[in-house]
Amino acid sequence: MTLPSKSELGRRHDPLGPQFPPLALVDRTHVPTEQAAFYLGRRPQTLREWAMTGKVIPPLRINGRLAWPVADIKRVLEVQQ
Repeated sequence: MTLPSKSELGRRHDPLGPQFPPLALVDRTHVPTEQAAFYLGRRPQTLREWAMTGKVIPPLRINGRLAWPVADIKRVLEVQQ
């Protein structure tokens, strides 16, 4: 039995990566941190730091969870709405 390396700890090994619809097809007003990070090409922890410092996009807090406005993500990425 081999133990995972430090770089593998805490990572889920999914060869296909997260499965999210294209941003242009998202019809919800807000998305969770993992989905927003996928669209923005950042790690979820980076978005959590943005939430604490007020950088880039201000999230909505719902029961302690962050919800990121789809309209703001589209604006930052210059996606047609």
